[in-house]
Amino acid sequence: MKAAICTKYGPPEVIQIQEISMPSVQDNEVLIKLHAATVTPGDCVIRSSKMLLMRLFFGISKPRKQILGSELSGTIEEVGSSVTKFKKGDEVFAYRGMKLGAHAEYISLAEHGALAIKPAVLTHEEAAAIAFGGTTALHFLRKGKVQAGISVLINGASGSVGSSAVQLAKHFGAEVTAVCGSSNVDWVKTLGADHIIDYTKEDFTKSGKRYDLIFDAVGKSSKSASKAALTANGKFISVKGGLARENLEDLLLLKQLVETGAFKPVIDRSFPFEQIAGAHAYVEQGHKKGNVVITLN
Repeated sequence: MKAAICTKYGPPEVIQIQEISMPSVQDNEVLIKLHAATVTPGDCVIRSSKMLLMRLFFGISKPRKQILGSELSGTIEEVGSSVTKFKKGDEVFAYRGMKLGAHAEYISLAEHGALAIKPAVLTHEEAAAIAFGGTTALHFLRKGKVQAGISVLINGASGSVGSSAVQLAKHFGAEVTAVCGSSNVDWVKTLGADHIIDYTKEDFTKSGKRYDLIFDAVGKSSKSASKAALTANGKFISVKGGLARENLEDLLLLKQLVETGAFKPVIDRSFPFEQIAGAHAYVEQGHKKGNVVITLN
C-alpha cells in the first residue's frame, strides 16, 4: 500500500509517498481502507520540528511515527475474529490523536478506540474533518466551563478548532463573539456567531467589551494581553501548550450534533493524496479556513 512517510524533519518536501507493507489485523482490530484524511497544524508542527524539546518527544533525527495524520474516514475491509461492533463494509470515521498513522491507504484500528460509524449525512471528506477541530474545541470549552448564558469570545474563529468552537459554544447556549480576518467575516457569520470582530480593524483587548470566557483557538494571544477584556471572574484559555486526547465519547457526541444539524465541519481545500506535500505547505501558511482534506481511493 501507499503511505506518506515523513522521512526527516524539514519543509513539506520531506513528506514522500512510498510503498510499504499492509498493516496486520489483530483479533480486536478492523482494517480500514481510507477515503479521506486531513493535514492539521499539528502534522506540520511535527514534520517541521526545530526545537530540541519537541524532538525529545517525537524523535531526535526524524519522527518515530513516520506516518502522520490524526483523523480519517473510510470503509472497513476486514474485521478481527473477536470484533463485534463493526462488520465488513461499514463506513466509519476515527480520531487517532497523537497515535497518528492516518496518511496511508489502509490502517488497522482497535474496535473500542475512537472509531464510529460515519454520519450518513456527510461525505467521507466531511467526516474526516470532524474530529481534530471538534474534540479540541470540546476539550478547551469544557476547561473554560462553557454554559448557557455566558459571553464567549473565540479568537481565531476561522481555523479548524475555531470554527468548531463557534458552533459548539452556540450549542451550549453561550453568546458568541468570533474574531477573524476581513475575508472570513461573512462565512464565520454562517457558523452561528452572534457578533464578529475583524481583527484587522479592531483589537478585542482594547474595545472595552468584557467576556466571561476568552478562548484563543490559535495560540496567538495571552492571558495578560486579554485581561482587560475579561469580566471579574472571567477565564482565558488557549490551545497553546494544551493537548486534547482522543476519546470515543466526544466522537459520538460530535456525530450526534452533526446528525441534528448543530455542527458541521468546514473544509477549505481538498488535495489528492499524491499532493500531500502541497497540503502541508498550504496549512503551514496559517491562513486556511476550517480544514484541509486529503482524498484517497
